[in-house]
Order: sequence, then C-alpha cells, then structure tokens
Amino acid sequence: MFRDECEIEVFAGKGGDGLASFRREKYAPKGGPDGGNGGDGGSVVLVAAGDISSLLSIGRKPFYRARDGGPGGPRNCSGGNGEDQVLSVPLGTQVKDAERGHLLRDLLHEGDRVVVAQGGRGGRGNAVFASSVRQAPRQAERGRPGEARRLKLELKLFAEVGLVGLPNAGKSTLLSVVSAAEPKIADYPFTTLHPQVGIAKIGHLDTLVMADLPGLIEGAASGAGLGHQFLRHVERCRVLMHLVDCSATAAEDSLKEVEVIRSEIREYSSELAERPTLYVASKVEDEASQERAARLAEALDERVYRISSVMGEGLDELLLAAFERVKTARES
Repeated sequence: MFRDECEIEVFAGKGGDGLASFRREKYAPKGGPDGGNGGDGGSVVLVAAGDISSLLSIGRKPFYRARDGGPGGPRNCSGGNGEDQVLSVPLGTQVKDAERGHLLRDLLHEGDRVVVAQGGRGGRGNAVFASSVRQAPRQAERGRPGEARRLKLELKLFAEVGLVGLPNAGKSTLLSVVSAAEPKIADYPFTTLHPQVGIAKIGHLDTLVMADLPGLIEGAASGAGLGHQFLRHVERCRVLMHLVDCSATAAEDSLKEVEVIRSEIREYSSELAERPTLYVASKVEDEASQERAARLAEALDERVYRISSVMGEGLDELLLAAFERVKTARES
C-alpha cells in the first residue's frame, strides 16, 4: 500500500536527575559531595532514506518516544544519555508542525535529517555546586523534560517527469512499457489511486525518473476527485507530460480535455502552470486517431507527439524529447 501523509506525536526523553550524595569511604573521614550528573534525554530525529517510498510504515503508530536519560550516581558517576528515536522517511517528505502549520524541514536528499523533538538536559549533581565556601552542598537538579510535538508529514513525489491527463489517458500503460514499473491497468477510470514511479532508460547511460500520477478531473484544484493529493505530487516534477486519448472511443473535443487539465493546474499553482510541458496524443493506432492528433496539434499550435504504447510506436522520440527538457531544467 501507498501512503503520502500522516500525523504522529513525538516525545523526547526526559533528562536524568542529578544526585546529592557524599563520600563514605573509611579513610576519608571528611568525605565530600560526590553526586553525579544525570544523562541527557534522547531526541526524536527524522532521516530521509532512499529505500523507502511511502509513509505507510511510520504512520501505523500514533506516537514515538525517545529514551529518558539515566540518573546520576555516587562517586561522581554520570547517568547515561537516553537513546535517540531515529525514524526513516522517504525522500521528498515535508515535516510540518501540526498545531502551528509551519514547515520545519523539507527532506529532499539521502541522509537529510531534522531533530523534531529535543531531549531534555540532565540535572546536575551536588558535586558541581561544591566550592571553597560551600563545601557540603546538598542540592541537586532534576532533569528537564523533553520536547513534545505533533507532526504532519506530507510526501511530495520526487520525479523528473510527471504524467498528467484525464483518467484512462494511457499514462499507466506508457509507464509500464518504458520502465520496469507495474502500475494497475484496466479499461475503467481511476485505476491509478496512488503515484507509481518508474525509471526509463535513455540510450546506454542516461535515465529518466517518471511518475504516473492519478487522473485529474474538473474541479481537482478545489478538492474534487483525488484533488490536492494528485496536485501535491506534480509540484516536484521538472517537466510535465500531458497525455490526451486520441483513440476512436475517446471524446471528440480533445482540446477541451487539455484545457480542463491546464485550468486545474493553473488554479492550484501559477508557478506549476509555467513548467515545461510535452503534449502527447496517446493510443494513436489508426487513421481516425491520426486525424484527431493532427487536429489537436493545430488547435494547440504546438508540437504534439503521437504514440502507441501498445504497439511501441513513437516512444523513443518522446523519451528523448523529455530527457532534453529535463536536462535543460537541471541546468537552469
């Protein structure tokens, strides 16, 4: 299963208490304070890991707690520090404070980490308070409590090319043909309920990370259908690949379908609407679909790539064009 958002509570460990004690050795009649310091409490840390693709695992538990620090001991022995609670999350996870709503950290790269709850400091033992004028202090500090916080984690898919379009536009079929991904494919709408990522080979050395994203419908920017769940993942993509079904069974007005997707993306984010976009006529397998693709290109006044994923036609040219756009976006 895939999960791209969750809420959890995190609790850092409490600092250990300092100790008030005095030496009791037989040959040290005057003794002296020897209470040790308490250990620091463990912190809760989130770390980005490339081998995780979903928030499903971390979202199964409602809260996470780090270990408390150990108390100070006699003979100036300090308590042990509490063990940190380290949680692994997928690349592209945004960590937000659930109560205030502000962003704490965007974990984009392998090994990125953020301390979301700091462990409490250990209390000082009475040996620390000894001085030339105060040789027998009886005070010791209690450990400080650790931080507690409620977090909202949101995963924004990290891909270079995002496949967009209405339901059943052929996005899943295209991804399954050009990569080793195995998205669900069927002849009914909304077969893709969560993003699928595949890596397409370009020549002998280059690759292209592509994401099959759930189909948009009119009103998605306002939350209709999969709404913001879809659009959130599009934000990470450098290039959009807009697929339009041009088969004999598709709707007659292909341009209207394009405008629906354009409008929803523009309403969600004006910056996202400016991303480089490749327009693709999919399922072009006969004369009727060829004519539809030609009319669409004329109406858009742009290059429209014609492909048939099932027959393997037009794919190499499309992938090469997408790779060139991505390379330009990387450099800029």
